[in-house]
Amino acid sequence: MENLVILGTGPAGLTAAIYAARANLNPVVVEGDQPGGQLTITSDVENYPGFAEPVMGPELMTAFRKQAERFGTRFVTGWVQKADLSKRPFVLETSDGRKIEAKTLVIATGASAKWLGLPSEKRLQGKGVSACATCDGFFFRNQDVIVSGGGDTAMEEATFLTRFAKSVTVVHRRDTLRASKIMQDKAQKNPKIKFVWNAEIREILGENSVTGVRLRDLKTEAENEVAATGVFIAIGHQPNTSLFTGQLDMNEVGYLKVQNGSSKTNIPGVFAAGDVADPVYRQAVTAAGMGCMAAIDAERFLESEGHH
Repeated sequence: MENLVILGTGPAGLTAAIYAARANLNPVVVEGDQPGGQLTITSDVENYPGFAEPVMGPELMTAFRKQAERFGTRFVTGWVQKADLSKRPFVLETSDGRKIEAKTLVIATGASAKWLGLPSEKRLQGKGVSACATCDGFFFRNQDVIVSGGGDTAMEEATFLTRFAKSVTVVHRRDTLRASKIMQDKAQKNPKIKFVWNAEIREILGENSVTGVRLRDLKTEAENEVAATGVFIAIGHQPNTSLFTGQLDMNEVGYLKVQNGSSKTNIPGVFAAGDVADPVYRQAVTAAGMGCMAAIDAERFLESEGHH
C-alpha cells in the first residue's frame, strides 16, 4: 500500500511529488496519457519565474521530473481508468490492469483545452495556433490575430491580446455573445477588437506557420479568407475529472471543488491541485503552488493518522 499516489505529471503533480518525496512519503506518480501536461504543447515559456531566457515547455517539465526523481519519486506509466474512493485505502486501477492501493491521493490530472477538431489546427499547434493568450499573446506583437469563441474565455483572451496585437478578430457561430455583460461591453468598446458573426473557422491556413483562416458564413454558406498570423481557440477547457463523477464534489463544468485556502476535497485524504481545480488562473506557476499545498496537506493528514 502506498502512502501517497499522485495522478498527473504537469507542474501540479510534479511539484506535489517533489514536496512529498522530500517529506519521506515515498510517493508514486501515475503519468497519464499526456506526460508533462499542457506545457508539453507549449513552445517557449517566458513567464515561469527563475528563467531569464525563454525555456521550452517540454524542457521545463523534464527539469521538474528530474527534480522529483532525485528525491526518490517513483513513476508508473499508463493512466488510471477506475478509482474507488468509497473507502480507504483508495483503490486505483490502471490502464494495464494494475491495482494500486493508496492511503492518500493527490489529483492533478489537469484540464484539456477544447479544440475545434480541424486537422489544420492540430498541425499548426504551437506554430501560431494556441489555446492560451496569457501564455502566447506576447509573441504576436503588432500582428493580426483571430479568436474563436463567444463566451467569457473568448472575451477575456481577445481583450488580453489587444495589449500586443495590432488587431483582434473574434469569430463567433451566433449573432450574440454568451459572455457575461461586463465582458461583452469591455470587448465591444475596445477599438482593436472586431467581430465576425454567424461564422465558423473551416480551415487554418499556412504551411509551417499560420497565415490566415478560411471562414464559412453559417447563413449564406459563403466562404472567405481572412489573413492572420495567430489563431486563439477560446471555446473553454474541460477538466479531466470524469473518472471521479459521483464521488467528488465538482462544479457544473467538472472542476473539483476544494475547501477554501486548501487542496482538500469532500473526501478526507483526497486532495486536488492545478488546473483540475482551477478554472480561473490556469498558469504553470499557480498549478505548481497548488501542488505544493496538496503535498503539505497530504503530509499533515497522514501525520494526524499517526504516520511517521
